[in-house]
Amino acid sequence: MKYNNQIKSIAIGSFDGIHIAHQRLIEQAEAIVIIERNGGYLTPGYKRSLYTSKVCCFYHFDKIRSFTPQEFVAKLREDFPALEKIVVGYDFAFGKEKVGDAVHLGELFNGEVSIVKEVSCEGISVHSSTIKSYLRDGNVVMANCLLGRTYCIDGNIVKGQGLGKKKLVPTLNLNVKEYQLPLEGVYATRSKINKEWLPSVSFLGHRVTTDGSFAVETHILNRDIGIVHGKVELEFVDFIRANRKFDTLDALKIEIQNDILNAKKILL
Repeated sequence: MKYNNQIKSIAIGSFDGIHIAHQRLIEQAEAIVIIERNGGYLTPGYKRSLYTSKVCCFYHFDKIRSFTPQEFVAKLREDFPALEKIVVGYDFAFGKEKVGDAVHLGELFNGEVSIVKEVSCEGISVHSSTIKSYLRDGNVVMANCLLGRTYCIDGNIVKGQGLGKKKLVPTLNLNVKEYQLPLEGVYATRSKINKEWLPSVSFLGHRVTTDGSFAVETHILNRDIGIVHGKVELEFVDFIRANRKFDTLDALKIEIQNDILNAKKILL
């Protein structure tokens, strides 16, 4: 990667999620240098750029993992010839086997190094790994607190079982890739369809009552949206219940109606 630019300040990190701690770094810099790792994403790849107005520059981890701290700083100097300031978090580590830290960076770089202190939300230290842990537990409220926004995924509409419209409730079935998904279960959500955010109730998990396959499905509240194609974005507002098996489709349908009522209480 070669940048012929006059950028004077950068923030460095993985920036997965662009959460509230990341924002503290970003606000001090003209551009952000994103270390790309391929997997377990809150914000896959270029989607980080959707949550910041700053220039986003990518280094792939596999390309720089063998660099010594000195080599890493030399690369920054080469790619950003006008560089005067680097912003990192207090727990920043770099170089082969992470032998360098924020203090070491200050010793190697002949400019300003700004080290952002720990950021907390409701007493919880903000880290991407912590947000993922909350999501895996179904605690989207705390995940959203640490993110500073509502957790959002997206997927293309695919053909489902066909049971929803016929015997249960109509849903849009989404093919979701790369994202860290919350705990299997039902959530109060908002779905973005044709540029409009609509209140919805969504299920993600294995269809244990029917065919056992994994699915991400969303039902739009109080509206018949007809046939929809393309991509749908899905925001997770609150957890309603965990995934479980029902003895009959009728029992499942009754529970789905309860899910809809609970989602309406949260969203409407």
